[in-house]
Amino acid sequence: MAVWLSLFLALSLLFTSPAFAVTYLEGLLPNGNFEEKPSASNLNKTVLKGKNSLPKWEINGLVEYISGGPQPGGMYFAVAHGIHAVRLGNEASVSQTIPVKPGSLYSLTFGASRTCAQDEVLRVSVPPLSGDLPLQTLYSSNGGDTYAWGFRATSKFAKVIFHNPGIQEDPACGPLLDAVAIKELFPPMATKDNLVKNSGFEEGPHLLQNSTNGVLLPPKQEDSTSPLPGWIIESLKAVKFIDSAHFNVPYGFKAVELVAGRESAIAQIIRTVPNRLYGVSFTVGDARNGCHGSMMVEAFAAKETLKVPYESHGKGGFKTASFKFKAIEPRTRITFYSSFYHTRVDDYGSLCGPILDQVRVVPVRY
Repeated sequence: MAVWLSLFLALSLLFTSPAFAVTYLEGLLPNGNFEEKPSASNLNKTVLKGKNSLPKWEINGLVEYISGGPQPGGMYFAVAHGIHAVRLGNEASVSQTIPVKPGSLYSLTFGASRTCAQDEVLRVSVPPLSGDLPLQTLYSSNGGDTYAWGFRATSKFAKVIFHNPGIQEDPACGPLLDAVAIKELFPPMATKDNLVKNSGFEEGPHLLQNSTNGVLLPPKQEDSTSPLPGWIIESLKAVKFIDSAHFNVPYGFKAVELVAGRESAIAQIIRTVPNRLYGVSFTVGDARNGCHGSMMVEAFAAKETLKVPYESHGKGGFKTASFKFKAIEPRTRITFYSSFYHTRVDDYGSLCGPILDQVRVVPVRY
């Protein structure tokens, strides 16, 4: 009996040791910034040869391994997160399988930009979920656009796929991918003191090192898989997730910037009691990033609307606004967007706008 007990304990220790434990990822994926180079035998100039030619990744189709800076033919590729990146040609893809927790919500953060055509699209997939990111709009003129995309894990492993679904006249044209990271998200709940979930935007996607431009939350993100838990990006253009290390943030460490006027809207559906009165308060300001001019944030809830003007000098500052609404349904959508389009005073090629923070909804008495 003692022998069997000793054997059982030994096997238990073996299979629960770190060597057999699943390591979940936080931050860059293995070779997520593509700085681990392929061998010279796996390259034909810049074109990767063979599906396993890029360390830690599987490739399909024409994928180029490039270095940032001037390119042959007079082009220039901006690689914001390191030195190397990959370019996805017609119908090409790169993929990687990673361990995840079934049922958990995750956000992918990645640097992406177009290189040739105006209508380039990057398709992000974690089967069965898939989403297309239009890359026509350059939010940062230096090519440092960083995006986030959310998904909910359905099994113990997730296959992360980046695919170029387009067909360009030049087969080498296609989106540039220069860093990929992941973060498990923990969806916050509403409380009796605030019906808004993630009211200060503190729970959000991973911020890549040197993410001085923030992280773009692409359009048409549903709340069930949003990279900004609780919130829906329901507009045609992105909303930007920013942090206090690089921007002016009124409360806490995170906020959102409404960077594309009325095409940059963020919303949340909250539980309400019909015919009950509620108070909404929120903070608007500028991100201290040179975004200047007469700003206006419009807020909507049930049948009520509030327009909040803010005169920005691009040097940081904020104000708080509030209004009341009577609930009509058991669910009420609260929506915020910027009335106008803005660019930075020192860079007319970079879109910007007012920031939104600390959204609060509570029942009030008549």
